[in-house]
Amino acid sequence: MGFKCGIVGLPNVGKSTLFNALTETQAAQAANYPFCTIEPNVGQVAVPDSRLDKLAAVAGSQKIIPTQLAFVDIAGLVRGASQGEGLGNQFLGNIREVDAIVHVLRCFENDDIQHVDNRVDPVADAETVETELMLADLESLEKRVPALAKRATGGDKEAKIGATVLGKALDLLREGKPARLTVLNDVEEERIFSQAQLLTSKPVLYVCNVEEDAAADGNIFSARVFEKAKAEGAQAVIVSAAIEADIVTMAPEERTEFLEAMGLHEAGLARIIRAGYDLLHLITFFTVGPKEARAWTVHKGAAAPEAAGEIHSDFQKGFIRAETIAYDDYVTLGGEARAREAGKLRAEGKTYVVQDGDVMHFLHS
Repeated sequence: MGFKCGIVGLPNVGKSTLFNALTETQAAQAANYPFCTIEPNVGQVAVPDSRLDKLAAVAGSQKIIPTQLAFVDIAGLVRGASQGEGLGNQFLGNIREVDAIVHVLRCFENDDIQHVDNRVDPVADAETVETELMLADLESLEKRVPALAKRATGGDKEAKIGATVLGKALDLLREGKPARLTVLNDVEEERIFSQAQLLTSKPVLYVCNVEEDAAADGNIFSARVFEKAKAEGAQAVIVSAAIEADIVTMAPEERTEFLEAMGLHEAGLARIIRAGYDLLHLITFFTVGPKEARAWTVHKGAAAPEAAGEIHSDFQKGFIRAETIAYDDYVTLGGEARAREAGKLRAEGKTYVVQDGDVMHFLHS
């Protein structure tokens, strides 16, 4: 299981340039005018993880298969999108289908690149997009909550929970706050809230697109975005889409030297993925053998059968137990056989909660 992040923002902030760089394709046309991206482009990206290479080296694996992350480049938004302006209806529909929002914000000055409002103000840009999403959710809930309340008076228990949960979200939206701040008290409330597919319920990662010279430490614009993210409990990263676009044209051995010259230790993709993992509470486990070393993704807190199901649904249905070795033990001891001899291979049952970095083998009927 990877996860799908929708790249959003106002026109001409660098969304398509970043998408092209991250996915190492030119699938999205990057042009200096609004709506150059009309259909959402989807790119699958390998999640970089140095642990996978080390595991493969220990096991002598013939193939290395990383887990995948999907980026969706979504058409630029303008004011009035919640009422169908521009490509509003399509934009909102595309956002509804992603797991998280990667909000690209222009944090650079360049007179050659037009801004829809003729100014550089990333916080105002973020608020423009957020307002349109909140207005769309507000319109939706103002119809749904009364309908649920009416059904609740007739004895419908699920409608009663829905009216309570979505009523809290509606109150927040009326206060100008996103639905993701809704306090959920139990699993049932979480389920109903999730099924509502509210646009502002999705976690947000702000990507500050800065000029090349500010790629290492940011600038005054990105500093304001980080303040906003901190106040919201959101995540933010600094990336130069221009640098990322240059990197994809280089041979792998040239990239490290180039990044070091720019004062960077890694490409922007790695920073975005790490922030995305934190945002969606994801962890990685591994399966390792002579044929392949492979990374898999599950949500933090997932039990062993759920992890088995990521490999094949039959593994989850017929789950018997998992043989598990911690990553550090596998690498330090030199593989499965020595880990077993040292008593570091554990037999875990259905209630075992998978830990990040676990090397796992599943036994099933």
